[in-house]
Amino acid sequence: METETKNYTFSIESSQTPENIFETLIDVRKWWIGLFGEDIQGNSNTLNEEFTFNAGNGVHYTKHRLIELVPNQKIVWLVTESNLSFAEKTDEWTNTKFGFEISKLGDKSKVTFTHQGLVPKFECYGNCSSAWTQYLENLAEKLK
Repeated sequence: METETKNYTFSIESSQTPENIFETLIDVRKWWIGLFGEDIQGNSNTLNEEFTFNAGNGVHYTKHRLIELVPNQKIVWLVTESNLSFAEKTDEWTNTKFGFEISKLGDKSKVTFTHQGLVPKFECYGNCSSAWTQYLENLAEKLK
Protein backbone atom coordinates (compact mmCIF):
# COMPACT_ATOMS: atom_id res chain seq x y z
CA MET A 1 0.00 0.00 0.00
CA GLU A 2 2.94 2.30 0.70
CA THR A 3 3.79 2.69 -3.00
CA GLU A 4 0.21 3.72 -3.83
CA THR A 5 0.72 6.98 -1.94
CA LYS A 6 4.39 7.59 -2.61
CA ASN A 7 4.98 10.98 -4.21
CA TYR A 8 7.29 11.26 -7.21
CA THR A 9 10.75 12.43 -6.11
CA PHE A 10 14.08 12.88 -7.85
CA SER A 11 17.42 13.95 -6.33
CA ILE A 12 20.42 15.61 -7.92
CA GLU A 13 23.89 16.29 -6.55
CA SER A 14 25.59 19.44 -7.76
CA SER A 15 28.93 21.14 -7.29
CA GLN A 16 27.21 24.53 -7.70
CA THR A 17 26.31 26.76 -4.76
CA PRO A 18 22.75 26.80 -3.40
CA GLU A 19 22.51 30.41 -4.66
CA ASN A 20 23.34 29.46 -8.26
CA ILE A 21 21.05 26.44 -8.14
CA PHE A 22 18.21 28.53 -6.76
CA GLU A 23 18.60 31.09 -9.57
CA THR A 24 18.19 28.30 -12.12
CA LEU A 25 15.26 26.58 -10.42
CA ILE A 26 13.17 29.68 -9.73
CA ASP A 27 12.97 30.39 -13.47
CA VAL A 28 11.02 27.44 -14.91
CA ARG A 29 12.07 28.51 -18.43
CA LYS A 30 15.61 27.42 -17.51
CA TRP A 31 14.72 23.79 -16.81
CA TRP A 32 11.11 22.87 -17.73
CA ILE A 33 11.71 23.08 -21.49
CA GLY A 34 13.30 21.35 -24.43
CA LEU A 35 11.31 18.13 -24.77
CA PHE A 36 7.73 18.62 -25.96
CA GLY A 37 7.43 22.07 -27.56
CA GLU A 38 6.70 23.79 -24.24
CA ASP A 39 5.08 27.21 -24.02
CA ILE A 40 5.34 28.96 -20.65
CA GLN A 41 3.41 32.19 -19.99
CA GLY A 42 3.67 34.34 -16.87
CA ASN A 43 6.24 34.38 -14.10
CA SER A 44 7.43 31.74 -11.72
CA ASN A 45 9.73 33.60 -9.36
CA THR A 46 7.65 35.80 -7.01
CA LEU A 47 5.35 34.56 -4.25
CA ASN A 48 1.73 34.19 -5.44
CA GLU A 49 2.67 34.80 -9.08
CA GLU A 50 1.16 32.41 -11.60
CA PHE A 51 2.36 30.85 -14.82
CA THR A 52 0.89 28.45 -17.34
CA PHE A 53 2.65 25.51 -18.95
CA ASN A 54 1.56 24.02 -22.29
CA ALA A 55 3.28 21.09 -23.94
CA GLY A 56 2.75 18.52 -26.65
CA ASN A 57 0.41 20.70 -28.72
CA GLY A 58 -2.20 20.89 -25.98
CA VAL A 59 -1.66 17.42 -24.52
CA HIS A 60 -0.54 18.95 -21.20
CA TYR A 61 -1.86 22.25 -19.82
CA THR A 62 -1.30 23.33 -16.24
CA LYS A 63 -1.48 26.58 -14.29
CA HIS A 64 0.69 27.11 -11.20
CA ARG A 65 1.04 29.56 -8.32
CA LEU A 66 4.23 30.00 -6.32
CA ILE A 67 3.13 29.28 -2.74
CA GLU A 68 6.38 28.75 -0.85
CA LEU A 69 9.70 30.48 -1.29
CA VAL A 70 12.75 30.23 0.97
CA PRO A 71 15.67 31.78 -0.94
CA ASN A 72 18.42 29.26 -1.75
CA GLN A 73 16.52 26.48 0.09
CA LYS A 74 12.96 25.79 -1.04
CA ILE A 75 10.51 26.51 -3.88
CA VAL A 76 6.97 25.10 -4.08
CA TRP A 77 4.32 25.66 -6.76
CA LEU A 78 0.65 24.70 -6.42
CA VAL A 79 -1.09 23.40 -9.54
CA THR A 80 -4.32 25.45 -9.66
CA GLU A 81 -5.64 24.13 -12.99
CA SER A 82 -4.80 21.13 -15.13
CA ASN A 83 -5.92 19.58 -18.38
CA LEU A 84 -4.06 16.43 -19.32
CA SER A 85 -5.87 15.42 -22.50
CA PHE A 86 -4.28 11.95 -22.55
CA ALA A 87 -5.75 11.02 -19.15
CA GLU A 88 -9.33 10.02 -18.42
CA LYS A 89 -9.32 12.30 -15.37
CA THR A 90 -7.90 15.35 -17.14
CA ASP A 91 -7.55 17.43 -13.94
CA GLU A 92 -5.44 14.87 -12.09
CA TRP A 93 -2.74 17.43 -11.31
CA THR A 94 -5.10 20.07 -9.87
CA ASN A 95 -4.25 20.80 -6.21
CA THR A 96 -0.99 18.86 -6.36
CA LYS A 97 2.25 20.67 -5.48
CA PHE A 98 5.74 20.38 -6.86
CA GLY A 99 9.05 22.01 -6.19
CA PHE A 100 12.59 21.78 -4.95
CA GLU A 101 14.54 21.67 -1.72
CA ILE A 102 18.21 22.59 -1.77
CA SER A 103 20.56 21.45 0.99
CA LYS A 104 24.31 21.21 1.57
CA LEU A 105 25.90 17.79 1.22
CA GLY A 106 29.52 18.15 2.28
CA ASP A 107 31.17 20.38 -0.35
CA LYS A 108 28.29 19.75 -2.76
CA SER A 109 24.64 20.72 -2.90
CA LYS A 110 21.73 18.31 -2.97
CA VAL A 111 18.59 19.19 -4.91
CA THR A 112 15.45 17.17 -4.22
CA PHE A 113 12.42 17.54 -6.48
CA THR A 114 9.07 16.31 -5.18
CA HIS A 115 5.70 16.31 -6.91
CA GLN A 116 3.40 15.97 -3.93
CA GLY A 117 0.22 14.24 -5.04
CA LEU A 118 1.68 12.62 -8.17
CA VAL A 119 1.37 9.06 -6.91
CA PRO A 120 1.43 5.65 -8.63
CA LYS A 121 -2.35 5.26 -8.48
CA PHE A 122 -2.72 8.27 -10.81
CA GLU A 123 -3.49 7.31 -14.40
CA CYS A 124 -0.81 9.69 -15.66
CA TYR A 125 1.85 8.54 -13.17
CA GLY A 126 3.80 6.50 -15.73
CA ASN A 127 3.86 9.17 -18.44
CA CYS A 128 4.18 12.09 -16.04
CA SER A 129 6.93 10.60 -13.90
CA SER A 130 8.97 9.61 -16.95
CA ALA A 131 8.60 13.13 -18.38
CA TRP A 132 9.67 14.64 -15.03
CA THR A 133 12.66 12.30 -15.03
CA GLN A 134 13.69 13.52 -18.51
CA TYR A 135 13.41 17.19 -17.48
CA LEU A 136 15.28 16.55 -14.24
CA GLU A 137 18.06 14.58 -15.91
CA ASN A 138 18.54 17.55 -18.26
CA LEU A 139 18.54 19.85 -15.23
CA ALA A 140 21.16 17.64 -13.53
CA GLU A 141 23.43 18.19 -16.55
CA LYS A 142 23.01 21.98 -16.21
CA LEU A 143 23.73 21.87 -12.48
CA LYS A 144 26.87 19.68 -12.56
